[in-house]
Amino acid sequence: MTEVLKHARRIVVKVGSSLVTNEGRGIDAEAVGNWCRQLAALSQQGREVVMVSSGAIAEGMKRLGWTTRPTELHELQAAAAVGQMGLAQMYETQLRAHGMGSAQVLLTHADLADRERYLNARSTLLTLLQLQVIPVINENDTVVNDEIKFGDNDTLGALVANLVEADALVILTDQRGLYSADPRKVPDARFIDEAAAGDPALELMAGGAGSAIGRGGMLTKILAAKRAAGSGASTVIAWGREPDALLRLAAGEAIGTALLAGTPKLAARKQWMADHLQLRGAVVVDDGAVLKLRDEGKSLLPIGVTEVDGDFQRGDVIAVRSAAGVEIARGLANYASTEARLIARKPSSQIAGLLGFANEPELIHRDNLVLS
Repeated sequence: MTEVLKHARRIVVKVGSSLVTNEGRGIDAEAVGNWCRQLAALSQQGREVVMVSSGAIAEGMKRLGWTTRPTELHELQAAAAVGQMGLAQMYETQLRAHGMGSAQVLLTHADLADRERYLNARSTLLTLLQLQVIPVINENDTVVNDEIKFGDNDTLGALVANLVEADALVILTDQRGLYSADPRKVPDARFIDEAAAGDPALELMAGGAGSAIGRGGMLTKILAAKRAAGSGASTVIAWGREPDALLRLAAGEAIGTALLAGTPKLAARKQWMADHLQLRGAVVVDDGAVLKLRDEGKSLLPIGVTEVDGDFQRGDVIAVRSAAGVEIARGLANYASTEARLIARKPSSQIAGLLGFANEPELIHRDNLVLS
């Protein structure tokens, strides 16, 4: 099996409700502690890790004394609100015991669909990673109904992998990995060590939810791997109680099922920008900036911008043109067009003074820029 995690610098780990809560009996402190110990060890190796954890509703059910998952929306939301307290406390306690800071981040799919909220979430998570704090992410089940009714944290894990541009997504589940058929029904089902993420044949093999506590099944994990592959992240699906699974995967050991992305992370992102047909605007840059971008692989700083065309928002794909009008690059704008006009021809040190805030020192970061 390809060594998906061995060279991965940024990793998203997703763990399901049945594992976190020991099949609904309450948060499994030993299991969470084992994962947190491994997350801390990965961080100490110089890797950046994000945890996406289910379990709030199941823990809330336990605290409220409910033995079956309710169907009424307001009861589900109440259970999520109660359980989230215990979930956050457990991760904070266990990570702190291993010398790591933690942060709770509650997201909805809507947060990742809206451009401004997407970029704000991305900036927050990347800042936490820079501070060597491990974000623990869950769906904001308390206030949003469609996530509880239809959503799953496998999808959220893939969206987070896209959001932070992770190298790999690890989905820890109550199954060893992916089989050619449901092994609970077909004893001689073939185990799949490795496959291409997005292979349509995989979806035909997937079974349903593994427990009454969890809401996803193997199909949601296959679809999550397909989504993660869109930004160049490969996925590993593995048994959550496999001893030291994360550390062994990071050492290159073959565990679980690897669903491989067909395109490397940076290439996938830049190909998306290169193929973007609907440019929201453009900036014209001086000859010095052209050299920096084309020959030295630098970011585009505001001081090199001589003109701003169009009406674009932060996060839009815009063109970068030379004084002669030739497109030399395109990329994601860190500032809206109105803001870009104010900081054009100015050093980055003046951005905060001119705008009252500073998102980034660059107008377009080199990682978000592709030459034309």
